[in-house]
Amino acid sequence: MKKVLVMCTGNSCRSIIGEALINAKLDGIEAMSCGVAPSGKVNPNAKKVLEQNDIWKDEYHSKSLDEVINEHFDLVVTVCDHAHETCPMFPRSIPKIHVGFEDPDGKGYEAFEQTYKEIEGVLLPKVLEFLTNNRKL
Repeated sequence: MKKVLVMCTGNSCRSIIGEALINAKLDGIEAMSCGVAPSGKVNPNAKKVLEQNDIWKDEYHSKSLDEVINEHFDLVVTVCDHAHETCPMFPRSIPKIHVGFEDPDGKGYEAFEQTYKEIEGVLLPKVLEFLTNNRKL
């Protein structure tokens, strides 16, 4: 089982959606998420879009890097949008990729549906490709 950490700033929208999608759609890969400045809550629209797609789990919650730092990960993925914020860095020597998505926080539910589709269509194939092409990890 490969383990992926999905990171962003607040860990309330994009990284939670990424974590849920990886766990639901990529066999043999387990995901967790965290934020460098976690909001402490999952955005209600992020939860709703995951519920609408039948992949919400009550265990999903906003957490800090400190809560996952001692886990072993095969890959760290940052999902911040470069144009609007600084992406967090994972402090250990682990392969990292960046796949940026615009933050839907503060926007309507449609923005969360769009973010879900983008993460599913862009992030999942990149994670799968990376882990498949880097079996030696």
